[in-house]
This record gives sequence, structure tokens and C-alpha cells, in this order.
Amino acid sequence: MAVVNPWTWGLGRRKSAVARVRIKAGAGGFVVNGKPMEDFFCTIETRNQATSALKVTESEGTYDIFVNVKGGGPTGQSGAVGLGVARALRTINPAHDEVLREHGLMTRDSRMKERKKYGRRGARRGFQFSKR
Repeated sequence: MAVVNPWTWGLGRRKSAVARVRIKAGAGGFVVNGKPMEDFFCTIETRNQATSALKVTESEGTYDIFVNVKGGGPTGQSGAVGLGVARALRTINPAHDEVLREHGLMTRDSRMKERKKYGRRGARRGFQFSKR
């Protein structure tokens, strides 16, 4: 007899943050790294970015969401969570794909921090030149 797994997975990345998202049908709980989402993401912007896929697909309160996220800062982590949730929702219901794409939620933001180069103070800035 086959065991049915109730979880649907989605992976999201943004900058150097990686979020592993698990979704199942439930009462609408949203837990990030063992904390409620409201406690983990302090600002309204980061909360909105993490839950934007649920708002667009009108599925707030219908899924329990558990997220493990690491790397980066609050902005990168919330973007990674948003992409992971969108990918998991698309796996559950492929009809959501068009709506998620219209709002730009299925596109991975590939912008990364540029590496520091040798002979310079940063990625582009050189050392200060002194004539005398």
C-alpha cells in the first residue's frame, strides 16, 4: 500500500538566501524557521513579499506553510520565501501558473552581489589616489 505524502515542496532563491517551502492543506498557519511569520519578518514589505503568491491566487488561509530559510538578509529571505511559495502553489494547482507569471512571482531574480576585485577597495571602487 502506497503512502500518500500530504506535503508539496517549493524551492526559492534570492541573492544569497535559499528557502525550502513545504505546503499542505490546512488552516492558514505560516511558520518560518520555527517562528510565526509575523515574528520572523518584522517589516510590512517583507511580509507582503513572502505572502504575495497567496494573495494573488486567493488562497490565504487554505494552506499550512512551513519554511526553512538561510543565508542573506531579510529582503533576500522574503524574496526567496515568496518564490518558494509560488512554485509550491503551481505544483498543487497548475492553473495558478498564468496568474503567478502575470504578477512576476514565478521569475527568479538573478541579481547577485558583484565580487570584490584585487587591486580595488570593492567590486568597482578603487583606492583613494593622492597626488602629494
